[in-house]
Amino acid sequence: MADKSYTVQLAKLEENGGEGALNCIPTRGVVVFPGAQCVFEVGRRKSVFSVKKALVENSLIFLTAQRDEEQERPASENDLYNIGTVCAIRQLVDMAGNIVRCTVDGLRRAELKKFSARGNGYKAEIRLLDNYVEDDMPSELEAQKRELTERYLEYARTAGRLSDFSPEEIYPGDSPRVVFETIAFTVPLSFSDKQTILADHTLAFKMLDLSAALAREAEINELEESIHETVQNAVNRNQREFYIREQINALQNELGEGDAGDQAEIERFKEQLAAIENIDDASRAKVAEEIDRYSRMPPYSQESATLRTYIDTVLTMPWDKLSEETADVKNAEKILDEDHYGLVKVKQRVLENIAVRQLAPQVKGQIICLYGPPGVGKTSIAKSIARSLGREYVRVSLGGVRDESEIRGHRKTYVGSMPGRIVAALRQVGVKNPVMLLDEIDKISRDFRGDPSSALLEVLDSEQNVTFRDHYTEVAFDLSDVLFITTANSLDTIAAPLLDRMEIIELSSYTREEKFNIAKKHLIPKQLKKFGLKGTQLKIADNAIYAMIDSYTREAGVRKLEQQIAALCRKSAKKLVEGESKVNIKANNIDGFLGHKKHTDDYFIKSPAVGCVNGLAWTSVGGVIMPLEVLMLDGKGKIQLTGSLGDVMKESAQLAVSNARRLADKYNIDKEYYEKKDIHIHAPEGATPKDGPSAGVTMITALISALSGIPVRSDIAMTGEITLTGSVLPIGGLREKTMAAYKAGIKTIIIPKANEGDLDDVEDIVKENCEFKLVERVEEVLNEALVTEKGNVSPESGESEKKPAAPAKRRGRKRGTVQPVPEANGSESGV
Repeated sequence: MADKSYTVQLAKLEENGGEGALNCIPTRGVVVFPGAQCVFEVGRRKSVFSVKKALVENSLIFLTAQRDEEQERPASENDLYNIGTVCAIRQLVDMAGNIVRCTVDGLRRAELKKFSARGNGYKAEIRLLDNYVEDDMPSELEAQKRELTERYLEYARTAGRLSDFSPEEIYPGDSPRVVFETIAFTVPLSFSDKQTILADHTLAFKMLDLSAALAREAEINELEESIHETVQNAVNRNQREFYIREQINALQNELGEGDAGDQAEIERFKEQLAAIENIDDASRAKVAEEIDRYSRMPPYSQESATLRTYIDTVLTMPWDKLSEETADVKNAEKILDEDHYGLVKVKQRVLENIAVRQLAPQVKGQIICLYGPPGVGKTSIAKSIARSLGREYVRVSLGGVRDESEIRGHRKTYVGSMPGRIVAALRQVGVKNPVMLLDEIDKISRDFRGDPSSALLEVLDSEQNVTFRDHYTEVAFDLSDVLFITTANSLDTIAAPLLDRMEIIELSSYTREEKFNIAKKHLIPKQLKKFGLKGTQLKIADNAIYAMIDSYTREAGVRKLEQQIAALCRKSAKKLVEGESKVNIKANNIDGFLGHKKHTDDYFIKSPAVGCVNGLAWTSVGGVIMPLEVLMLDGKGKIQLTGSLGDVMKESAQLAVSNARRLADKYNIDKEYYEKKDIHIHAPEGATPKDGPSAGVTMITALISALSGIPVRSDIAMTGEITLTGSVLPIGGLREKTMAAYKAGIKTIIIPKANEGDLDDVEDIVKENCEFKLVERVEEVLNEALVTEKGNVSPESGESEKKPAAPAKRRGRKRGTVQPVPEANGSESGV
């Protein structure tokens, strides 16, 4: 509550010639008269600061109105009226949303000399003015009082019929000033009238302007009342006409002469149908017939409502509306590079498609299936394609769809029937040539209600979809202008006829380097923006990004990596709020943010050992080092295989044993070993299933080492399928396998000669740091991998000799490539 300190401040202002500085609030639509009490709300930060400061200092606040109520930040006295009111603050109440409710008493009029918006609040230099200048003509004031009283009573008469206004009692003996204040404080005048009256310096002028304002308000009230009566009469007349029409309709229905249907709406339907150009004659006749049926139906029947919905659905389909396509290869390439890192082969295929459209816009029917593990960017690629083409984008989720009607719609005779997802998507997007993403096409299933994949055959067949018929609409619609893009995580569950209609583009799992670049260029900036952080506040070092990739995620895509980055941003935001000026995250302190490591480094052989070889494996989340161990035991020639090996890998072990017998002489191996020795072959991490033929070279190397006692180099890793005669056949997943070797610090990688072309897909950083040995025979593998104290073993003589290292074989550098498809019969994999 305010005390009487404001009286002291007013006295000081009077002593200073009425001039001084006060806290100020620029009001919007609020004018306070001296002697009146006013309640208003303050929401602007500076205004709140000013009024609270005024309450603490002396309870005086200067209120003056803004010339422009929409102006958010008044800056100078030119933005405000020059006449305002010095008020005493009676009460401040804090409300929700940082709003303060103020109760003030008007004290003195004042002239604004200077206004300042600097600092946290508003300040004003003012000069006090007299509230009323003494008039020398009492007779004029008495005449003005009578005129004002008459206008007031006239206003009260007109306002009382339209609102809850209750006039104050005016007594003949009251002075002109009392009459003026009674009326001015009571009547809800407009803002402009109040400001004009406040600016008047004499009581005579104030009363004159108040009388004029009341006359205007009374005239407006009279006009408003007249309009109100006119509207009320029209409503009564309409209600009467409606009642009579309903009686006429009821009589006509009894006589069988009912004329149902809204004629205006029927005419609109006919106009919409006539405006459609790209509709065949049969479909036009079908819709016209339905409109005619609707015109003869009772307007409130259930069938009428169903038919109206059907007609509206058909007519609002985008028959003629097309997006303006911009098939520009250079612009498309720029957009794809902005949105995605790597994926060179995928981008190249998309750009080829756009180039064909640029040369031959009439080419249609290209249907793309983006196939790959979760999180590698299939959906975002589809969005980028739409953006690069300048087309509208719409997504249709097919995951879990098991009813054919979801695709082709329900027949309109059923209650609650509706069009299928294809037609619904076209109506949603509003054009007939969008980029339509059919997401998770491999997740659709079938049951007794039909097979959705069979319904999609017509949708995705360029020869049939020119006359696609939805069960609900029952009219032919051309889908050939739609660019269909489908996504799938697996091709095994897609029906063969459906798969045959699509062009498969594979998006492989991201390598370690690709994940690093995606995180640095896309994910980290995205999360910083999302959490309101700046690059100067949070710095994530490169080694911290690698630590997240290696120790906190195991995935083909980058979704989990993005979640870890988001966790870093959240924890960093907390530290910044608590007072830290900057957060630096490195590999040596990242566990303080994300906890202990969730994944450890791949186990592999780190020093030369007998019977132990580092192999390479492909998995759905990337490549891994897969060591193999062979132990010779006294026995009767049994072969024991452990480590969750699959059937194909077991056959590779049999091939390795046979090859070892063939090479026994060259490596001084007892030819009778298969009768005297048991062979135990083990792949560590036994809980992980492993299968595939590409561990053949690894098995024969480990077996020869164990039988001959010659250790195997630990700085070498290998992959390749072997035959019974010792040839080395090509494998798949080379890109991922070589990245695993590079990550483990392996310097030499043995691969089949037939995979030489696949080196184009290997990451540049791997080719720069690893030496590749291309082999065609098992003997070449053994010569590179087996070591003795004197040097490598010659497979020709079986004796040790020094051999110069083979030169590194590297391909030309290519940035951002896509893995080749793994061999059809599979490579070993870790689950």
